[in-house]
Amino acid sequence: MSLHSSAQFDPILVADIGGTNARFALITAFDAAKNEFVIEYNHTFPSADFGSLQNATRHYLSTVPHIKPVRACLAVAGPIKAGQVHLTNLGWHFSVSEFKQAFSFLQLEIINDFAAFAYAAPYLDSNQNVVIKAGQADENSNIAVMGPGTGFGAACLVRTAQSSAVLSSEGGHISLASVTDLDAKLLIELRKEHPHVSLETVFSGPGIAHLYKAMAAVKGITAKHLDAAQISNLANTGECEVCDATLNQFCDWLGSAAGDLALAYGALGGLFIGGGILPRMQSRLLESRFVERFSQKGIMSQYNGQVPVTLVTQDNIPLIGAAACLHNSKQE
Repeated sequence: MSLHSSAQFDPILVADIGGTNARFALITAFDAAKNEFVIEYNHTFPSADFGSLQNATRHYLSTVPHIKPVRACLAVAGPIKAGQVHLTNLGWHFSVSEFKQAFSFLQLEIINDFAAFAYAAPYLDSNQNVVIKAGQADENSNIAVMGPGTGFGAACLVRTAQSSAVLSSEGGHISLASVTDLDAKLLIELRKEHPHVSLETVFSGPGIAHLYKAMAAVKGITAKHLDAAQISNLANTGECEVCDATLNQFCDWLGSAAGDLALAYGALGGLFIGGGILPRMQSRLLESRFVERFSQKGIMSQYNGQVPVTLVTQDNIPLIGAAACLHNSKQE
């Protein structure tokens, strides 16, 4: 796969559009020696300041009047169906084709935030991230990405020796399986309030509170009305044994779920974990049974044993992924 030098590089407008902030930048070069995109003119605006994505984009482009990008890729936290994009939290809705025409882009891609994470995976800087589990990554094999945050996202970068493509999924809604006796007891309690217990039911911000209530019930203790932040605080200060057990179980059980996704995606190229929760639980994750449970897959234990797992803590993942989406398509 040949890589463009800086002299040949057409700037790419990239953006990370969320319910709170709209972050824009220009990718002005690809440094093949460092395997990284050069990100410049990075500006973040409150999304609520604009009535539409078009207005936000116009405002950003007005800050870089000396550069007129003809290709763009935007990562959005919302569904993209039949060329229509809905950003529910903002009430923004637009047609991809109309947006492309409005800015005279020759190339435009709109991708969701986890697709961007998957595209970004081969371009991440190992020095800025944390190895959770060592392994031997196969550079021609698939890479899985996942992350607990407000919800639970999962996607896969499908790779062959000739090309790559991103497989988006609804992996967060896979049914959560029990492995240990404690898992099974917790599932019984969780099902009393959640008829379908998915990965997202437990491995998300709201999920921590769901798991805490179930843990209290299993231990025969009356649960308090606590949210994820309160549970984390009480666990870290040692004031609440149930809260501490909840966060330990969160990390342990996530190992089994991550191992399932690695098998489903054939992720011999590695598994990357993002999202807003685990970077704040880094030491607990490293001390947990995550690695043991990730690899504990019966006759496929050796398979998962090869898969390296990385906790992604570096910034600008959606921007890197948006750049990679267009950069890769141009090379193939």
